[in-house]
Amino acid sequence: MMENKDFATPDEVRTFGNGRAELLKFTGGEIGRLVLKPGWRWSNDVKPIAGTQWCEAPHFQYHVSGTLRIRMADGTEFEATPGQVTNLPSGHDAWVVGDEDVVIVDWWGAAHYAKQ
Repeated sequence: MMENKDFATPDEVRTFGNGRAELLKFTGGEIGRLVLKPGWRWSNDVKPIAGTQWCEAPHFQYHVSGTLRIRMADGTEFEATPGQVTNLPSGHDAWVVGDEDVVIVDWWGAAHYAKQ
């Protein structure tokens, strides 16, 4: 079955402090685009929704724009920038660095992102 969708008209939008998740639902799964505004931090803006200490959604994502700082539960930190692909296991926090929106396309973690 052929499916063709566009983030201009997502199937679902979840909003949270300083950001939103736009979801495209396909027969084989979901793909999400996260748009995170300057000031966004997972532990401030999504943690109250998720109700967990760390982000428990694993992510396999392409970074379109902006800089995202990521801290793993073991204390490891790094920055993800445009053009990079990250594969993150459960157990992390993240925040926007600078004054540019972070836009990410996520193949794994979007289905359950910012859900209780």
